Amino acid sequence: MKILYLGDIMGDPGIKVVRDLLPKIKAKYDVDLVIAQSENVSQGKGIFKADYQELKTLGVDFFTGGNWSLFRDETVELLDDPEQPIIRPANYPSSTKGLGYKYAKTKLGKVLVISLLGQIVGRDANASTDNPLKVIDKILESEASFSKVATIVNFHGDFSSEKLVIGQYLDGRVSAVIGDHWHIPTADAAVLPKGTAHITDVGMCGSLDSSLGITTSLVIDRWRDNKASKNEIETKGRLQLNSLLIDVDTKTGLSTGVKQIIEIY
Repeated sequence: MKILYLGDIMGDPGIKVVRDLLPKIKAKYDVDLVIAQSENVSQGKGIFKADYQELKTLGVDFFTGGNWSLFRDETVELLDDPEQPIIRPANYPSSTKGLGYKYAKTKLGKVLVISLLGQIVGRDANASTDNPLKVIDKILESEASFSKVATIVNFHGDFSSEKLVIGQYLDGRVSAVIGDHWHIPTADAAVLPKGTAHITDVGMCGSLDSSLGITTSLVIDRWRDNKASKNEIETKGRLQLNSLLIDVDTKTGLSTGVKQIIEIY
């Protein structure tokens, strides 16, 4: 089974990248399931229903979550619905709206997809979250008896140490652990010793000539001159697609290969 994971789709430029490149990549690699990080899709914060529907039409099958997942009220009902292929981080407190894991349906069988939030995430560093290792243990135990061909864990965090450790913690227990949130791809994609594919950060889809998708000059003015400003999505310059292609043995649920797919244009 071939699963393609797209890094954070950042604003309209990210949607354009998916529109331009995803159909070709799916055809070239005969992809069975496309999963995308969706917390930055709409103006960099959350996802509008209209953008969600468009990305589904373009070939995205499932949407993972991060610290902006609950920003837009209109998507909460999607997050609450077990039949809608979109999740928020599973280690938010149990009273939080939405679901943190769901099953993606494919022609080869069901794939369990789980999102987790790192315990230190930028401006949300003080947000209340449950321990991600304890939460993933509970989820895997609760879903152990359900038939599935793969399990994909998305870890949305700032610390490389957290992203590395959870990969090793889950090695042999899930198909893949994919880190994101940095918007910059790391060069460590690999299948770990017990069969779990892992990357510290998959990167993003959107503007390349920018500060992680934001207009660079705004960031420089804040940094150098302490000028207050709102983020603006960069719409000019080169575009990038960063993704991870995972080969999964559906009999074992473990990975046999991993490949970074990076396109710049």
